Amino acid sequence: MNIIEAKQAIMGTLKKKVLAALGKVDDPDLKKDLVSLGMVDALEIDGTTISFTIILTTPACPLQEVIKQACIQAIRDQVKDDFEIVIKFTSKVTSGRSASSILPGVKNIIAIASGKGGVGKSTIATHLALALSNHGAAVGLLDADIFGPSIPTMWGCQTMKPTVVKEGGKHLIMPISRHNVKLLSIGFLSNREEAIVWRGPMASAAFKQLLQDTNWGTLDYLLIDLPPGTSDIHLTLVQTLSITGAVIVTTPHNIALIDAIKAMAMFQKEQIKVPILGLIENMSYFLVDKEKTNNRHYIFGKDGGKLLAEKAAIPFLGQVPLLTMICQQGDLGTIPDATIMPFNKIAERLAQQVAVQNATCQQDNASGHNMH
Repeated sequence: MNIIEAKQAIMGTLKKKVLAALGKVDDPDLKKDLVSLGMVDALEIDGTTISFTIILTTPACPLQEVIKQACIQAIRDQVKDDFEIVIKFTSKVTSGRSASSILPGVKNIIAIASGKGGVGKSTIATHLALALSNHGAAVGLLDADIFGPSIPTMWGCQTMKPTVVKEGGKHLIMPISRHNVKLLSIGFLSNREEAIVWRGPMASAAFKQLLQDTNWGTLDYLLIDLPPGTSDIHLTLVQTLSITGAVIVTTPHNIALIDAIKAMAMFQKEQIKVPILGLIENMSYFLVDKEKTNNRHYIFGKDGGKLLAEKAAIPFLGQVPLLTMICQQGDLGTIPDATIMPFNKIAERLAQQVAVQNATCQQDNASGHNMH
């Protein structure tokens, strides 16, 4: 064996030791080690430097630093403690959707729902889409409220009209792009001053057309802002597409909570069976002085949504305070480029739940139990 071969053999052994060490580091959400999950890539050893890339299940991963430190510690403990360790991160958003000819380029479809109107569901959907996009994900937002579309106004593009292209002999709508989010709403296609007076089947047909006759391209997440209640639109959605899961939006007061329970019950029905990714409590409190976080006024009651999530054993994604800035931005259509707190954390928790749900779905499929 010459010197080069001997060096290659040493490096090969060292790489195996590094991989063995990383094989003892679990993804905190998926509860499996990074190596068996295929999350370790491009492992290189150059002199006294070990470098590799970790492929996260979402660019909005809140545990990036936790995973990084666990990897460094494992290598120092089990390989050698005097190496320089360089870890890069990239992401490949997972999908648990069953194969479908409808929207095959969309990895995850997330329904944003509420039992009651006026709880800020469209506001939540808007800022979640923005936050996920700011993390680097490819995001779309579909306004499914046929009778009261608000997404065009909130995004400041109510006068814009989507273009139509012909692909494969079919005419497809091209979504409007704002802040790197693809948007579509019946509001772009109708006169905003005229009421849409349709029976349920007509509204469902229009919604189905928005879903199927749109060129969404490749998306990590398509958020669907559903109308309030439990209507034809909801049934059309779950019967047409394979849904990753639903997010329930409520305010803390009892009237909203009663309807939120109904919304959860609908998704959990045997014939629907859509996983609930979590609950968001909107308008949780009002801060008179933003500098004094203890000066909170619980206008609609305290922690109603949080307690409901605990009781229902579903993830609680977070609380959104009543902020004048958020209301004004929605009314004026001046959605900012930057993510407003606390939507960043809520989006990260949502992305976590999507990754966990997809891993569960893949395990079920592997064992012959398809949860969809």
